[in-house]
Amino acid sequence: MADNILVMKSITKEFPGVKALDNVTFEVKRGEIHALVGENGAGKSTLMNVLSGTYPFGSYTGDIIYNDEVCKFGKLKDSEEKGIVIIHQELALIPELSIGENMFLGNERGKKFAINWDETYGEADKYLKIVGLSESSKTLIKDIGTGKQQLVEIAKALAKHAKLLILDEPTSSLNEEDSKALLDLLLRFKEEGMTSIIISHKLNEVSYVADSITIVRDGKTIETLKKGIDDLSEDRIIKGMVGRDLSDRFPKREKQIRDEIALEVKDWSAYHPTYTEKKVVDNVSFNVRKGEVVGFSGLQGAGRTELAMSVFGHSYGSGITGTVKINGKEVKMTSPKEAIEAGLAYVTEDRKGNGLILSNPIRVNTTLANLNGVSKNGVIDMDKEYAVAEEYRKKLKTKALSVEWKVGNLSGGNQQKVLLAKWMYANPDILILDEPTRGIDVGAKYEIYCIINQLVAEGKAVIMISSELPEVLGMSDRIYVMNEGKIVGEFDAADATQEKIMGAILKSDNAEKGV
Repeated sequence: MADNILVMKSITKEFPGVKALDNVTFEVKRGEIHALVGENGAGKSTLMNVLSGTYPFGSYTGDIIYNDEVCKFGKLKDSEEKGIVIIHQELALIPELSIGENMFLGNERGKKFAINWDETYGEADKYLKIVGLSESSKTLIKDIGTGKQQLVEIAKALAKHAKLLILDEPTSSLNEEDSKALLDLLLRFKEEGMTSIIISHKLNEVSYVADSITIVRDGKTIETLKKGIDDLSEDRIIKGMVGRDLSDRFPKREKQIRDEIALEVKDWSAYHPTYTEKKVVDNVSFNVRKGEVVGFSGLQGAGRTELAMSVFGHSYGSGITGTVKINGKEVKMTSPKEAIEAGLAYVTEDRKGNGLILSNPIRVNTTLANLNGVSKNGVIDMDKEYAVAEEYRKKLKTKALSVEWKVGNLSGGNQQKVLLAKWMYANPDILILDEPTRGIDVGAKYEIYCIINQLVAEGKAVIMISSELPEVLGMSDRIYVMNEGKIVGEFDAADATQEKIMGAILKSDNAEKGV
């Protein structure tokens, strides 16, 4: 056991009606990067919440042995004092506070009633340098991008003298460049003796950094694969995750694209809502036909989400200009309500923040975008609401025993299905799907892809924004490429490649610089 920094033995954790962990054993060697993978709901995050004390001793059975010591963590602070620090998928940063204030929140420098700000910012700058951030620790969190915020979280963990770093989906919101930088940082930490556990659905990244990969399925440990001994290919990992070979990542679709243009946007521009002189969407024109999946690709910050939200009833931006036609008729949509009434739906990339009410049940969330469908004279018919939610639960194969389950208790993939059900029940003609498979596993992704295929088979028009190039290429009939708020390329699916898409982005960058 001396080689192991961590052994979790026979861990069982139950919630009402669900056994989330069933006699799980998990061992991590000192100084390695150990990946924990599995489908949504497999028990990965639950296991790490047990380890970190988020689920305290007594709420589970089994043993945690850390550095040869049996640990009974009653709260998060207990595990942090031992050097175990967890970074959750949803970053725990306060936008209006500075980097330094965020890094030492709850871990303040100074005396009990007097914070030593010189020490706070001095220490913060030291750890920011370690993770490769050049920003001042006095910079506000809201003024830096998501990739840098993720590095702030890591710096925050280092400031707690982390010996075992747990990262839950650390790259789910990052572009490829930022993801690579973060993974290389973990490899550097490994050389310096740090042990890391990484939960990720991005299997190419897992294969890149992991020394060992433990696969969990349905709350049980399936196997642990080791670099240099076992096959760590994506196909092999997927087989362990889903219990079968997944020969085709993208379901085949018989193309039924119609001639009618469902949505046409012309000369569309929008400015930042706060920094009103900054143009975030620059004279964009595009269209999508009935029965067509149109992909939007680009690096983070390219303006894809800003474009989608500004079109969807001006829900983002200022100084918006341009025209929108739906089914050939020009429409004015200055609110999300008007957009919904015009037959448009926007499935947000932020399902937990803007898409769902986590404290409410599946039943309530399913009907949010179409309350008129389950109400009469302003009074909701709860029996009808229940029937609608149950219909979509079965239709989308959402894993929940009842539509009365709180959405916050569902896995990411099942939350995404509830979000899709919400908009499908609104019966739109055009759906904008913004990162529809972010943070969900390959099995759940396949099910989402099948739903998309079903929608276009019904004659719906689908716009899919995705940061994953294989997904854009595998699902789209036609692809627009955005960079710096502009469309810089358009490809038919048959002609598109990752190289061509990246080439269009680089070419536009060089043109901007006058190269």
